[in-house]
Amino acid sequence: MTLVADESARLLETAARAARAAAGVVARAPRPAKDAALRGAAAALRARSAGILAANEADVAGAPGLSAAYRDRLTLTSARIEAMAKGLEEVADLPDPVGHVLAEWTRPNGLRIRRIAQPLGVIGMIFESRPNVTADAAALCLKSGNAVILRGGSESTRSAAAIQACLAEGLRAAGLPEAAVQVAPTADRAFVGAMLRASGLIDLIIPRGGKGLVTRVLEEARVPVLAHAEGLCHTYIHAEADPAMAREILKNAKMRRTGICGATETLLVDAAIAPALLPLLVADLRALGCDFRADARARVICPDLPAASEEDFSTEWLDAILSVAVVDGVEAALDHIRRHGSEHTEAIVTEDAEAARRFLDGLDSAVGMWNASTQFCDGGEFGFGAEIGIATGRLHARGPVGLEQLCTYRYHVIGTGQTRP
Repeated sequence: MTLVADESARLLETAARAARAAAGVVARAPRPAKDAALRGAAAALRARSAGILAANEADVAGAPGLSAAYRDRLTLTSARIEAMAKGLEEVADLPDPVGHVLAEWTRPNGLRIRRIAQPLGVIGMIFESRPNVTADAAALCLKSGNAVILRGGSESTRSAAAIQACLAEGLRAAGLPEAAVQVAPTADRAFVGAMLRASGLIDLIIPRGGKGLVTRVLEEARVPVLAHAEGLCHTYIHAEADPAMAREILKNAKMRRTGICGATETLLVDAAIAPALLPLLVADLRALGCDFRADARARVICPDLPAASEEDFSTEWLDAILSVAVVDGVEAALDHIRRHGSEHTEAIVTEDAEAARRFLDGLDSAVGMWNASTQFCDGGEFGFGAEIGIATGRLHARGPVGLEQLCTYRYHVIGTGQTRP
């Protein structure tokens, strides 16, 4: 076991030192070069689509016994490859954040001070199952002037390698170092441990996956971490909701893609409208294959719903299962969310602007929504081009992490000969 760990540490150090050198180049690269690399990679994705699909089919075939949601996250299609290519092009179209003056002011002594965005450096990305993260993360890191080492799940190694080859093609064509975007050279779990211990070699770790992965990263990392542990999202249907709107939003929020972190896991229905509306909501979702876990008040209205345990309301299902509770107004909904939520994304459906304000202002979550599906918590939908993850911590960044969130800043101080008394 020690030999495996030592070899993984050696591989990680080699990759990280190459990434550090590449980071120095891409941090100073002009926007046209970075954009050309992204557009070249997009063209390569399209040109190599058949090979990427074949690699992905081999990955899926080599991972039997997957749940439907997990298989969905692992599987690539022609449409998803095209979405990856468009995502690269959309990031290329975004303004370059590097060197942007974030703030500027003049002191009474005449000193001019500027706060300027700069890249973080070398980012380590650890993720599970979704091969498209390879392209999304690479695009955002490159455009923001960072280098990235990507370690995907062992079940997606062929897919990730095929996508990385396209990214390398774009980098070469633009005259930028291929080491700016690297995929882990081994699927051994010891490589993850080496990344987590790589203080001084990696500047930030971003985990993207299930609770087990994120918990391990948070417990073991000796490198700063930007993470969320769970996406336990809620949709609260207020007493003044438009019923037709509520039904459509809930169907999308839960069932569009059940395996993503922005999917609604718990429905909260106001007691004032629950008797009339809850049976319709249940029928809508049942028709789409959803199962339920309901509290006692919901089961009075819909007796055939399975009973929910307290633990069910703290479970991120990532599947076609919905927890349901009946609540008495905005404050009760907020109290439920504070007790069971993960501070990811919550939505209120209502025509009452004051109720919406109280709900949104009362949240601790990274994202609050009014009359919209929780599945809009996505970097692309926010106009970021893509995202590298959803941050729910209290420091540096919250919500979808895009280009600006992958930068830190430095100061320039411009004087005219001032000396300090």
